[in-house]
Amino acid sequence: MDKNFIQRTISGIIYVLVIAICTTPLGEYLFGSFLPQLKQQYLFYGLMTFFLVVGLYECIRMMKFDNSIYKWLVFPVAAIVYYRFTQRFFHHDFLNSYSIHNYFSEILALGLIVIAVVTLFKYSRELYFENGKLIFTVVYVTLPFAFSLGLPKFSTVDPGKTLTLEVFMLFVLIWSSDTFAYLTGKFFGKHKMAPRISTKKTWEGFAGGVVLTLVLGFFVEQHFADLRGNWMVVGFLVSVFAPLGDLVESQLKRSFAVKDSGNIMPGHGGVLDRLDSFIICVPVVYLYFILEKLV
Repeated sequence: MDKNFIQRTISGIIYVLVIAICTTPLGEYLFGSFLPQLKQQYLFYGLMTFFLVVGLYECIRMMKFDNSIYKWLVFPVAAIVYYRFTQRFFHHDFLNSYSIHNYFSEILALGLIVIAVVTLFKYSRELYFENGKLIFTVVYVTLPFAFSLGLPKFSTVDPGKTLTLEVFMLFVLIWSSDTFAYLTGKFFGKHKMAPRISTKKTWEGFAGGVVLTLVLGFFVEQHFADLRGNWMVVGFLVSVFAPLGDLVESQLKRSFAVKDSGNIMPGHGGVLDRLDSFIICVPVVYLYFILEKLV
C-alpha cells in the first residue's frame, strides 16, 4: 500500500477527530470527568486560535516576507484584531443586535476580505511589497478565524446550554461539497472552471457539489432546529464559495511559487491548505447570519 496514502488517511482521521472534539459537545463529554472546568467553548476557542497562529506563520513563510518590521508586525496586529473578537466571544456579544448600525465595523471587515481576494487575482503585484503582504496576511488569515468565533451560540449562565453546532456543520458541508464536486467532476467533468489556477476543477463538478450539498443542507435544517439561519441557504453558500476558497489559496501559492502552505499534516500540507474553503466560507456565512438577523 502507498505510504503517502497511509499518511493522508491517518492524518485525515486525526484532523476530523480534533474538529469534532473541539466544535461539538464531544470534547466536554470526554474530558469533563477529570477536567470539569474545561468547557466546550474553551476547546473551540483554543482550536480556532491554534489555526490562526499556524495560519499566520504559514502565510508569512509562503509570501516570503523580508526580515523587515512588517514581518514582525504581523502577529501583534493580528493579536489586536483577534482580541477584539475574543472579548465579544466570551461576552456573548455576537449577532445580538437588530440594527444595521451595530454591524458597521463587521461589514467593513467583511469588505476588506473581498478587497484582499480581488487584489490577489487582479493586482497581485501589490502583494510583493512588504506593507501589502502585512495587510493581506492580517485580513486573509485573521478575520475569518475571528468571525468563526461568532458563528456558534453558547451560554456560561445556563450550564445546560452547550455550544451549538454551526461550525461543525459548516465543516461537514465544506467536506461534503469538496467530495461531491470531486466525484461528479471525476466521472462527468469536461469543462474546466479555472484551468490556469486549478486544472482539476470543472463546471460539472461544481454543479454536482451545489446540488448534493443543498440536499445535505436540507437534512441539517430538518434535524438541527437550534442552529442559526436556514441551512439550505448555508448549504448553497458553501457549495458556491468553497471552490472559491480553494482557488484563492491556489492563486496565492501560484503567485509566490509555493507548492504547499506547510507540512503540519502529512500528506495534506498545511493548515491553510486544509482550511482554504473554511477561510472564505466563514465570512460569507457570518454575513448571511447578519442579514438573516436584520430581515
